[in-house]
Amino acid sequence: MNKTGKFLITALLFIMIISCTERIDIELDEGSIRLVVDGSVTTDTIAHKITLAKTTSYFYDQESPSVTGASVSITAGERDIRLFEKEPGAYYTDSTFSALEGLTYTLNIILATPVGGHTEYSVSAYMNNRVRIDSANLIFHPEWSDSGFYEVQCYLKDPPTNNFYRFLVYKNGKILSDTLDEWFVTDDRFFNGSYINGAGVAFFDQGSENGKLAGGDEITLELNCLEQGHAGFIWEAQSELRGSNPLFSGPPANVKGNINNGAIGYFAAYTTSRVTIKVGAK
Repeated sequence: MNKTGKFLITALLFIMIISCTERIDIELDEGSIRLVVDGSVTTDTIAHKITLAKTTSYFYDQESPSVTGASVSITAGERDIRLFEKEPGAYYTDSTFSALEGLTYTLNIILATPVGGHTEYSVSAYMNNRVRIDSANLIFHPEWSDSGFYEVQCYLKDPPTNNFYRFLVYKNGKILSDTLDEWFVTDDRFFNGSYINGAGVAFFDQGSENGKLAGGDEITLELNCLEQGHAGFIWEAQSELRGSNPLFSGPPANVKGNINNGAIGYFAAYTTSRVTIKVGAK
């Protein structure tokens, strides 16, 4: 057989291979509907919020259905705090409530109709002792990029116990780290019991519209003292949001919450400490 004949046979075989395709519809197992719980209590004196919703199917393109008409309360010792539904699925304490350090807070939920085969759910969270920020500093680094970066440095005394911290930043009263993926959460394994003397905990890219700072802007740094389980929940959720590396590695495990009876989500208790600094001239 000459070269032309071999080429034609090869081309025909290739066309046959690539044309043998068939549409495959993948049926996803939607599983049972489960309750989704999200909320926390803090040392701030505000109306604290607990949200209740239901899980949905993979292709559901709307907000998760709210769970309404539930009885929601938070207990701590002899305190019994009732929450009121102000919007569908959103339950609030009154605005005078603040949580206290060193107490265990239990969230109690009684549903009007079962979700996931249950009408009663509960979870407890412990409020650690507060660690306060002594001060913060703002340093401009022009060499870090074409437009430069501002670095927020934190000063505080870390106690000799194992602690887990979350740092949030605000610009002129508006939170910038407003999504879970942007939260900076760390433990104290490398500085346990030491004084933190200007550690960088937040950065502002001056080439970014959202991070650009001007003279007179007020930057507020917030420190939360978390339970170990809460920190682990955030790390797992961040890992799932950012995806696997390398690209074709296996999917991450489901993020483990702390609600009983198979519900999804996390109820947390944490302290807050804040300092505010002003942006000066470069």
